[in-house]
Amino acid sequence: MSIRSAVEARTLNALLALPERVQRRLGGRPDVQDGEPLAADLQLMLRLQRLARKQGLVSQPPLEKSRRDMLENTRVVGGRQPIGEVRELEVAGLPARLYVPTSPGVTSGPGPLLLFFHGGGFLNGDLESHDPPCRVLAEESGVPVLAVEYHCGPEAAFPAAFDDAVAAHRWVVDNAEELDADPARLGVAGDSAGGNIAAWTAIAAARAGTPLAWQLLIYPCTEPRRATKSLELFGEGYYLTRDFMDHVNDVYLPTDAERDDERVQLLAADLPQGLAAAYVVTAGFDPLRDEGESYARRLSDAGVAVELQRFPDQIHGFLNIVGVGSSSRAAVLEIAEHVRKALG
Repeated sequence: MSIRSAVEARTLNALLALPERVQRRLGGRPDVQDGEPLAADLQLMLRLQRLARKQGLVSQPPLEKSRRDMLENTRVVGGRQPIGEVRELEVAGLPARLYVPTSPGVTSGPGPLLLFFHGGGFLNGDLESHDPPCRVLAEESGVPVLAVEYHCGPEAAFPAAFDDAVAAHRWVVDNAEELDADPARLGVAGDSAGGNIAAWTAIAAARAGTPLAWQLLIYPCTEPRRATKSLELFGEGYYLTRDFMDHVNDVYLPTDAERDDERVQLLAADLPQGLAAAYVVTAGFDPLRDEGESYARRLSDAGVAVELQRFPDQIHGFLNIVGVGSSSRAAVLEIAEHVRKALG
């Protein structure tokens, strides 16, 4: 972490530790949308970012700068999270990281495993950008988390990320003994673009008859041609922007055929029998909120066991905000409890 980022992290941590009434005073008039107020700590954080002229996810910066900014942002808001053990691995030829909790739910014999794919709009993100939330999910649930770094665009064109994910899942099943994992207690997870990738991995697993027990989809993108109320309400000013999503389409899904492909157009995908049970998480102040909830309903209509949970006061990206403030971490701890109940 740079000196500037370290100072920013300490300052942000101190301000977001203030009593909520003080945060409300510093953050300005409560931001209420769709009848729900934005969490006080997040409203203050967003205001501070605007004052510092820090942009959310937008298309203007060069790609390498955008990737560096995402990593630095994670270091600022993610903090240093404890974990029992971290192992660097290679999964289906891809960099991977296994997070082993201090107190695993299973102390002998094969146990559960959660395969995780990071977000970042198919262009950004890696093992480091999602290291803090993976640590928290593993440590708090007692379930080991295996994060896999798939190939991002534009260096690797669509559908490389999806092919990587399916290959990673198959590798995990084939090498379950090496991972001390029970294939019958395997879950897949991801956030944002990673949620899209995780959802497709679950579909591919069901079609192939490959073991998969559960899917955790955190504010997944499910429809590239989105035209939703949540996009109109939250397309600017809440970290993830309409501008960035349009940029992703232009770079990663430039043709109509790619945008109509069932791997990204999940609302039109043919859902197979035997699809893993799902826990779909959305954020109230997220442009992706409505499409994520539409996919949850589509899963339910197809006979899949689904639990849908909206965290009404959260923004896109709250999964990474586990080192400052309290509202986002509380939401992540709740997600970790669902991981424990589903797999642990």
